[in-house]
Amino acid sequence: MIIYDLKCEKNHKFEGWFNDRDSFEEQKKKKLVTCPVCGSSKIEMAPSTITTLSGRDDRKAREEPPVEVTPMMALKMVHDFLEKEFDDVGDRFAEVALNIHRGSEEKRNIKGTTTKKEEETLQEEGVEFIKVPVPKFDS
Repeated sequence: MIIYDLKCEKNHKFEGWFNDRDSFEEQKKKKLVTCPVCGSSKIEMAPSTITTLSGRDDRKAREEPPVEVTPMMALKMVHDFLEKEFDDVGDRFAEVALNIHRGSEEKRNIKGTTTKKEEETLQEEGVEFIKVPVPKFDS
């Protein structure tokens, strides 16, 4: 799994996880890669601080064997990404999501919990959201 730094035409920056660069290019061509902030499908790779600072030669990186990622490692990576990139609004998720959708609150990545009834309301209002069960990890 390779994590690319991406940006949309409005310069919103985010990460994308792909098997390899060809997978990214193929998904981009099919407009399957979209900005989580504005929904734009005009996506480009952004310079990566890690790559820039490392001074590694890309040819050398391609020759190295891929790192094996276990299912537990993948879950931990998703968990860490959600912790780092999403504002936890707790049980106010539906309220905040509606405010963002209606433009009365700034657009940002949020996470939290909802009731079944709140989920139905969000769907009726046209608010896009994804339910992601997040396991708790021991430190």
